[in-house]
Amino acid sequence: MERKRSYEDGCAFAQALDLVGERWALLIMRELMFGPRRFTDLKETLPGIATNMLTQRLVGLEDAGVLRRVDLPRPARGKAYALTAWGLAFREPLRVIGIWASRSPRLRFDRPLSAAAAMLSLESMFDPGRAKDMCLAVDLRLPDGEFTLRVGDGHLDVAPGRVDNPDCVVTGDQNALLPVLYAGKPVTAALADGSLVVEGDIDALRRLAGAFRDLAPLEG
Repeated sequence: MERKRSYEDGCAFAQALDLVGERWALLIMRELMFGPRRFTDLKETLPGIATNMLTQRLVGLEDAGVLRRVDLPRPARGKAYALTAWGLAFREPLRVIGIWASRSPRLRFDRPLSAAAAMLSLESMFDPGRAKDMCLAVDLRLPDGEFTLRVGDGHLDVAPGRVDNPDCVVTGDQNALLPVLYAGKPVTAALADGSLVVEGDIDALRRLAGAFRDLAPLEG
C-alpha cells in the first residue's frame, strides 16, 4: 500500500485535500452520492481507473471516515460501498465545484458522463431565478439507474428512484438528455432521432430545460 502524503498544513482546506485530494478519490465519492455501489459497479463507471488504484482509494476513504462497507438488501445482495453521513455532506461542495468548472473556457463536451455525474451536473447548472414559478416532477429511466427531478419554489431536488404521478417519464441515456437541457437541442429532435422517449406531458421536459442556465465561460 502506498504511503499517503500530507500537506502538513494547518488550513482546513489543505487537511480536506489530505483526505480526498488523491487522484480518483472525488470521482469515487461522486459515484456514491446516490446510493451504495459494488466494486464492479465503480470500476464500470470509472473505466480509466486501475483495479489496484480503486482498491487503494476505497481503503483510504474508508480509513478517513468518508465511506463504509455495507450489505446490499435483497434482491441485489452482496457487499458494496456507501458514503457515511459525513461523506454525503460533500454533495454541496461538489455542486459548487461543478458551477465553477462549468464556466471554464476549456470545458470539454466530447466525453460521456456517468449517471451520477450527470445528475450532479443538473444541480450545478440549475438556475433558481429561471425556475421560481415552476412546479413539476420528471422521472428519468437511465441505463444505469432511475432518478426523479422535482422542481418547486425555485429549488431542484434530484433523488434516486421514482415518484408517483410524475408530469412525464423520460427514457434514454443521460448523455442524450443533457444536450436537451443545456445546449438547446429541441425535445422534438431528441424524440425524432430516438435518443429519448417521453411518456406523459412532453411540455414538462421543455419547461424543465428552461430551469438551467446557459453554458457560457466567464471572460477576463
